[in-house]
Amino acid sequence: MALHKGGTRREESEERRRLSLNPFYGEADPVGTMTCAPPKHQLPDGPMAPSTAYQLVHDELMLDGNSRLNLATFVTTWMEPEAGVLMAECRDKNMIDKDEYPRTAELERRCVAMLADLWHAPDPATTVGCSTTGSSEACMLAGMALKRRWAKRNADRYPGAGARPNLVMGVNVQVCWDKFCNFWEVEPRLVPMEGDRFHLDPQAAADLCDENTIGVVAVLGSTFDGSYEPVGEVCAALDALKERTGLDIPVHVDGASGAMVAPFVDEDLVWDFRLPRVSSINTSGHKYGLVYPGVGWALWRSPDDLPEELVFRVNYLGGDMPTFALNFSRPGAQVVAQYYTFLRLGREGYRAVQQTTRDVARSLAERIEALGDFRLLTRGDQLPVFAVTTAPDVTNFDVFDVARRLREDGWLVPAYTFPPNREDLSVLRFVCRNGFSADLAELLVEDLKRAVPELRAQSAPLSKDKAAATGFHH
Repeated sequence: MALHKGGTRREESEERRRLSLNPFYGEADPVGTMTCAPPKHQLPDGPMAPSTAYQLVHDELMLDGNSRLNLATFVTTWMEPEAGVLMAECRDKNMIDKDEYPRTAELERRCVAMLADLWHAPDPATTVGCSTTGSSEACMLAGMALKRRWAKRNADRYPGAGARPNLVMGVNVQVCWDKFCNFWEVEPRLVPMEGDRFHLDPQAAADLCDENTIGVVAVLGSTFDGSYEPVGEVCAALDALKERTGLDIPVHVDGASGAMVAPFVDEDLVWDFRLPRVSSINTSGHKYGLVYPGVGWALWRSPDDLPEELVFRVNYLGGDMPTFALNFSRPGAQVVAQYYTFLRLGREGYRAVQQTTRDVARSLAERIEALGDFRLLTRGDQLPVFAVTTAPDVTNFDVFDVARRLREDGWLVPAYTFPPNREDLSVLRFVCRNGFSADLAELLVEDLKRAVPELRAQSAPLSKDKAAATGFHH
């Protein structure tokens, strides 16, 4: 979340205030509230009419980008009107108060059970889990559970004997894992990219493990290029490590996006609780779970995988209530919307939506490749996401120029540089979501076709500072 600096200036002049407001926004007297322009750095002295306050905020927000044209974000940007109505009906419910809102709590429980079944938990009835505000919180919870279990196994060495816990993962993980390691004092051990491998290498991950490793994170759907990490191969490498050394390293699957894609369109892919080494999984309900932000889910294979001391029992508003999320008060709207979507679509509906999205991504990738100016790194055949770079013979422009040119037409397509050891590689990433239809993809290709001749006419790329030009957003 961005940090915003508070201003210190007072309003420059009454004249500017007078000209800031359309007279029609006022009351019956069209000049009666002409001094109601919004103060930017301090609270106003008094109230204003709700219609005036609405219009002032509404007008400023028009300068935001159009979320439906944002191919940078994985987050859901379209839901049915009925879902919006349900969310509006539930936004005033504090879902932490399970005694007061028992049906909301029951819908959360049902969602956890449905996900446990979807992810092949050995006993869905005993699988533990909870909703969160998103995958970042879910990852924090999973990481804490890994660390606490490791600490209990190594109570003779930690704390106090110089042992420092570490977490093994690919350099391509989402920034929430860097935050986890920083906040909870865990050493991150990152497997770098090499050549055309843009995610975790199973043997390289096993080689980084030692007696202080709390777990290995495998990502089902890298945000850098949309590729699945080989969870089964990672588990196999750790199985072999255990046979050689006795080290028993658990795996957490960060399925922020892929955990709501693979079960429906890659049913033969074994990545979930079918693998005994997988102890926990998270997903973002507000990504390919098809719900507006923010809702995520964290599930553990069994109660043994979630240390009891991380579960707090709170006497709150007359009810004894277990909680193990980081956040406390939050609206029930997103959880209700998740249950609505599960109910609305079912397995076949999710399969149709995710397959359609993948088909749109693959078709878009092929059409961009056919232009001849771009080289595909991935093709949208795992996550409905793909990354492209410029072709080797293209020297007049780079991906940052393309992103800037597309933005002029309203398209938000991120351009960014890959992490170690592929900092030499800069790409464009296209995220296709439900609501990004074949028609919209056609319009994007047409705009790109119009932009390419102008880009070819450049004498050289315009981007001087690649770090400043990077527009990579999860």
